[in-house]
Amino acid sequence: MPCGLCGDIIPTEVARCPHCGAWARRRDFRALGIGVFMLLGFNAFMALGSGISLIRLLDPLAGTTRDSYDAPGTARTLAPYADVFTISIVLALITGLLFVTWLWRAYGFSSAPGVPRRYGRVWVLTGWLTPIANLWIPPRLIHEVWVGSGRFHIVERHRIGLIVTAWWVSALSSLALMELFRHGDADTIADARLDIHLGIAAASCLALAATLCMVIVFQVTRLQIGVGEQGD
Repeated sequence: MPCGLCGDIIPTEVARCPHCGAWARRRDFRALGIGVFMLLGFNAFMALGSGISLIRLLDPLAGTTRDSYDAPGTARTLAPYADVFTISIVLALITGLLFVTWLWRAYGFSSAPGVPRRYGRVWVLTGWLTPIANLWIPPRLIHEVWVGSGRFHIVERHRIGLIVTAWWVSALSSLALMELFRHGDADTIADARLDIHLGIAAASCLALAATLCMVIVFQVTRLQIGVGEQGD
């Protein structure tokens, strides 16, 4: 593969150009994909842990009556989970910045024949920032990048579409449910149970979204690295 900096040929068994020392583009892309994959895994495990911890809070409430219910104590118990979800959102934003960087690189490598591109590369950035359009452009763009990274039959393309759609719906649902949890209260037993269930649902959706995004990053990176090595 030619070096993007000096044009010299980089052997497949080395990671840097022997002439100028620059990283091979696809090997650098693989390292970026691994970084995104690991961060997504941390997001998933963090959300999974929060969900399991919230599930355990349901048992003490099962035998609680109106007279024995401690609203202030329950509110104090649930308050840290709101902070955890806030941290999860911040971590998701950091992961999202790295993910967009990875997607920018992946777009440049996705050029399978017979796969039309409806969106230019500029939409890799503006698609996330444009109001209203950012509700549907990102998943369609990711679908095009994935499909454009290899040769797929119609059924396989529909399966890819289902995975991307499930990821996007889970991600948006987790944001909405976390916001509802943060604004919930624990004035009554019913309110506390509802708030806990909202938190469990938010954590589950976040863990699912992170896991599905790991699948997307892994498969696209694997396909593009494989094509690059075959081309070399």
